[in-house]
Amino acid sequence: MVKILSVEQTRAVEAAADAAGLTYDRMMQNAGRAVAERVLKAAAGREDVRVTVLVGSGNNGGDGLVAGRIIAQESAAQVRFYLLKTRDEADANFKAVRDAGLFVALAENDHDYRVLRNMVASADIVVDALFGIGVRLPLKGAAEKVLRAARQALNDEQRPVGDGRIITPSHPARPVPRARPYVVAVDCPSGLDCDSGELDAGTIFADETVTFIAAKPGLLQFPGAAAVGELHVATIGVPDDLPEMQADAPLLVDAEQVRALLPPRTANANKGTFGKALVVAGSANYMGAPGLAAMAAYRAGAGLVTVGAPGPVAAALGGHLLEPTWILLPHDMGVLVEGAARFIRQEAARYDALLLGPGWGRETSTRDLLLRLFETSARGQQPRRPIGFAAAAEAALSESSTAAFPPLVIDADGLNLLSEIENWWDKLPPNTVLTPHPGEMARLAKMEIQDIQARRLEVARNKAAEWKTVLLLKGAHTVVAEPGGQTAILPFKTDALATAGSGDVLAGIITGLLAQGLSPFRAAVAGAYLHGLAGLNAARRQGSTRSVVAGDVLQALGETFQMLEND
Repeated sequence: MVKILSVEQTRAVEAAADAAGLTYDRMMQNAGRAVAERVLKAAAGREDVRVTVLVGSGNNGGDGLVAGRIIAQESAAQVRFYLLKTRDEADANFKAVRDAGLFVALAENDHDYRVLRNMVASADIVVDALFGIGVRLPLKGAAEKVLRAARQALNDEQRPVGDGRIITPSHPARPVPRARPYVVAVDCPSGLDCDSGELDAGTIFADETVTFIAAKPGLLQFPGAAAVGELHVATIGVPDDLPEMQADAPLLVDAEQVRALLPPRTANANKGTFGKALVVAGSANYMGAPGLAAMAAYRAGAGLVTVGAPGPVAAALGGHLLEPTWILLPHDMGVLVEGAARFIRQEAARYDALLLGPGWGRETSTRDLLLRLFETSARGQQPRRPIGFAAAAEAALSESSTAAFPPLVIDADGLNLLSEIENWWDKLPPNTVLTPHPGEMARLAKMEIQDIQARRLEVARNKAAEWKTVLLLKGAHTVVAEPGGQTAILPFKTDALATAGSGDVLAGIITGLLAQGLSPFRAAVAGAYLHGLAGLNAARRQGSTRSVVAGDVLQALGETFQMLEND
């Protein structure tokens, strides 16, 4: 379980750990070891590896000194240190570097930063230990100059030498850049504010970041998250049972946590064991959504999935989707209408989970369906007769049916239509799972998208409490919040999921997990993790994130479960 702690909270944990006997020096040794192990892994199998360690004046620099010394001791790598400021000769970690005879350069002796640029540009791996979690922006003076010079050296390209290029029409022709050094950031990329995610203009973008004790909000909030690379959290020996570690804080979801959430599977099961899901989705213009959502619910482990859809949608998909069963709902020209509400209510009582909204479209008649679905019969409203459906069959149903809804997910156009209903949150069953992307969230919350994106965690937590829903705010580092204040952030940030239909797959996964008995919050957390990991697996299969479509994410779910269950 990985907590997300502010800089102030992290400092409090460090002080408490020191008071409990885990000294600051021991934490620094453990931190340096954690960084060294990542560098040694990156260098494995390579010859003549050159490592440059950029060392700041504070504890972050101390971590870098420890890491560099360990790398030099435990490998054949050539390790060099560049110090922002002279360290006290009494500093044991600096003395150990000196005693080992390792090369050290000082910024105060490098007036034009030529040494720095050469040390960075010639490195295979750069360890960024200049500025830690306590940095305050904007950087000024020598700190700013050193950071910018290091960044420039990292990003400089070496062009091929010659009179011209040979162009092969069947292959891309471009200058081949020098391989950029691999960057490992210590605790956070230098120039990033770990509370806000703000970036200095000279920030060094890392390939991976090893942060300590807990994740920090700024590592997960854009624009800062773009500089983090792959995030690792090293506990550095701090015990989980410290009172300061028990602070109410968001969680960064990891594989171990999700593995524990997955519903058990037994060999003597039947389809009823794993629950029944009802997916109400689709319209004449959006016929693919029901198939993606329904098959995702199946792939998530549900025993039976039924699709409620307009007749034309069922006719188009039924021959291709052999596993779902079908319920034909009242429609007008392939668009669901208000009269479908009574059928959905009656059918939903027989299911363990219900999904509404994918592929609905935004017609007024479908909005009226949603409104009627959550209204009681006491209002005395008579439904309008649907066109092209058996009126006698509809009349046989009791309008006063108020059977309780099963656990409910609302996605896509269901959310857009919901936003058009006054005080919509008062009409939903408690703990309904809402899965908006930032645009849908803006419509639901009557906010600007940029304001939501600037405060994703705060907005999700506040609105989940206000609306009494489980709120899954999609995007890079998806946020999941529940009414009681518990929040979780997903570790994934990939454009592989930025493709039409991807949200239908996510909604289907969550619905399938709900059908198997997971609570709404746990289903949303586990579903979002499975979805994100499946997106990465799909991109690996396709060879590029550009080529991933929603069906690829769906097909990658089996492999994704295997990774979690067999890890």
